[in-house]
Amino acid sequence: MSKKRFSNIWDAIEDTPQEAASLRIRAELMIALQEHIKNTGLTQAQAAKLIGVTQPRISDLMRGKINLFSLESLIDMVTGIGLSIELTLKAA
Repeated sequence: MSKKRFSNIWDAIEDTPQEAASLRIRAELMIALQEHIKNTGLTQAQAAKLIGVTQPRISDLMRGKINLFSLESLIDMVTGIGLSIELTLKAA
């Protein structure tokens, strides 16, 4: 039996490279938001007010419920909290 190797966890759990890339980027944005909220000492209610979402939405974010967040909603949240995004593309 041969073992298949993957370059990252997302490639292992998703069917297509496109789905894996979306999950990887969503995870990176979620982690950045989580770290920013923790590092600045914001409560979930304060973060929600800054971003323009509800506190339960921030709770979902902090608990890592990636399936509840689209890439677009995470971009809105990142920019809403005062962070900027830089994109780097490279050949696969």
